Amino acid sequence: MFERLLSGRRERPADPHASRAPRRLMNGMYSLRALGDTRVLALTEAARSGDWTAVKAALTPFDLGRDDQVLGELADLNGVEDWIGRAVEGDKEHRATALLISGARHVVWGWEARTRAMAADVTPGQWRVFGERLRIAEDQLLEAAELRPDWVTPWRRLLTSGRGISVGPAVNETRLDAALRRDPLDLETHVEWVSYLQPRWNGKPGEALAFARKAFAGAPDGHRLGCVIAVAHIEDWVESDHKTCLITPEIQDELLDVAERSILHPAYVRRPGWQQDFNAFAMALSLASERIASPIVFRELGGAYTTWPWRYMAEPEKMYARARRNA
Repeated sequence: MFERLLSGRRERPADPHASRAPRRLMNGMYSLRALGDTRVLALTEAARSGDWTAVKAALTPFDLGRDDQVLGELADLNGVEDWIGRAVEGDKEHRATALLISGARHVVWGWEARTRAMAADVTPGQWRVFGERLRIAEDQLLEAAELRPDWVTPWRRLLTSGRGISVGPAVNETRLDAALRRDPLDLETHVEWVSYLQPRWNGKPGEALAFARKAFAGAPDGHRLGCVIAVAHIEDWVESDHKTCLITPEIQDELLDVAERSILHPAYVRRPGWQQDFNAFAMALSLASERIASPIVFRELGGAYTTWPWRYMAEPEKMYARARRNA
């Protein structure tokens, strides 16, 4: 198996848009910024300054209706909510794009108001703001989807808002179908549904992993959809009271096989944000104490750390550094 992994590796041409890693690394790691891409960095800088014209220009290389990672960089940016409404109302030609950005930002902004606390610990005021922001997001994302029926990202974000305001299984399943009709292999849609199927939301034990396995079974070799299985195992770990629950030969073998078929396959494409795919496997492989693919994944990362999915841990950066040392 190890020889097969090594034989499948090949030299990759240098990416002219890749950001340089810092010269000095803390604990051998650094936090990835703007998906590790200089074009995405220019986009986020334009958004941070509230320059809608510059944002539109910086979006030229990307398809925001299909690239949820790039959309996520804007959605996670504090302050976008202060100016994006003017773009929604004032730029009729690009109204769909502005609605998509605003809707995605309001979803994240809503969850920021709710915080990551347990539901019983969220105050009535937090619930009210959470609901208000998600309802704005719902209206904007639905309009964006109507204006651009080919886009998948509004439907993927609607899955998150729908989970938050409890629109019900029938509505969320309709949204899932809408997303998968537009892109049957969209990773972010599958990852969101894996979260939805967790017992803490609407699912039953084992349901999310079965969904993830069925989804990846239909993917071609080298497709990033393999990350959905890594995420499903991480979610099982989150749900479990036993933090060694992934340390079994069966799970170790499955993660190794899926890594070989997806991110470690020669056909895998390193697009902006590929480090997040590798971080998903890095965390899952580490939790499973896997010893073949894990060192390869961490070596390929070169210390690049992404908040997701390590944020599931109490001290994510410390746990990443520890896992990297132990790989």
